[in-house]
Amino acid sequence: MKALVYSGPGNTSWQEVPLPVIQHPTDVIVKMEATTICGTDLHILKGDVPAVASGRILGHEGVGVITEVGSGVTRLAVGDRVIVSCISSCGRCENCRAGLYSHCLDPEGTVGIGWILGHLIDGTQAEYVRIPFGENSLYKVPVGVSDAEAVLLSDILPTGFEIGVQYGRVKPGDVVAVIGSGPVGLAAVMTSRLYGPSKVIAVDVDAARLRRASDFGATHTVNSAEDDWKEQVLALTDGAGVDVAIEAVGIPATFTMATQIVRPGGHVANVGVHGRPVELPLNELWIANITISTGLVNTNTLGMLLKLVAQRALPARAFVTHEFTFDQVEAAYEVFGNAAQNDALKVLIHDGPRLLGTASGSESAQDIAEKVYIDGIDRFDHPGTAWN
Repeated sequence: MKALVYSGPGNTSWQEVPLPVIQHPTDVIVKMEATTICGTDLHILKGDVPAVASGRILGHEGVGVITEVGSGVTRLAVGDRVIVSCISSCGRCENCRAGLYSHCLDPEGTVGIGWILGHLIDGTQAEYVRIPFGENSLYKVPVGVSDAEAVLLSDILPTGFEIGVQYGRVKPGDVVAVIGSGPVGLAAVMTSRLYGPSKVIAVDVDAARLRRASDFGATHTVNSAEDDWKEQVLALTDGAGVDVAIEAVGIPATFTMATQIVRPGGHVANVGVHGRPVELPLNELWIANITISTGLVNTNTLGMLLKLVAQRALPARAFVTHEFTFDQVEAAYEVFGNAAQNDALKVLIHDGPRLLGTASGSESAQDIAEKVYIDGIDRFDHPGTAWN
């Protein structure tokens, strides 16, 4: 088969590698139909994740069809179309039983941590992939859910929802600020609406992404490149500060911004992946009764979010702005790695001919919902229908 192989910082290639094989009774082999690229993959390419060894196949998101199951797998079968969770979990250890899949203890000692795909074992940016603990790490795709929707459930939708919205304890009537309008930040914007906040404020330096944020459910936008950005946010809260500040960038400056706009008794939910230490001014924050949370996604809400996507309550397809075939994966990295210049959110990388051409990137979530779903037919799965 072919796969995207990492050979050290800044060095990848789409090349032939051996097919994966069943190694443990709970393993499942999946033929990949679609995958995508995560910001974490870019961190790997920068050398920020030294645990990723040279020769590793990258990727931890995707949709595919099962081609083989281990002897211990009884609830999945060859031919099932499935979503690959970015977190692999045994489902039996103490942490998994508490819903903390990201810190699976793996009592069999075969792997040892939740995020392993494209990290500690070969990942999903390939034609085939081995999935450990298949029954607890794969989700059957309902009829009518396209690859472009399903692939968003592998990682970014659960991440924005669990680590941003749930850990931030968003509740009805809250004022929520999401700092960073990249894919995960927009996922937090979109899913925060499930809890009925009174205002959702998107904060970013990129005007194009702020326009997108409005399409994903932000009621207000603030450009943090402006000198009075903080005053603009506080003015939307009568000067009190936001109830929940979600940090979705992963740099010291944006984390500090979150602490500057949260109200006493509020929550700062850090979602961004930080590559270096952040200064925490506890001498100022201790008196404000602020709760700060961090975390790696568990994907224990994937099944619930999948139901909402299937019922068109969450227009996940709106995240996909560019489309590539597997043999164009290196071009996909170039586009995603320069997202601002290319007006890119998520890229869809799939196993067939180009289906619809690259989406223009200018459609709103509502526009896409109207264009894609006609009489229950998803145009993204029908190549005879033109996108534009």
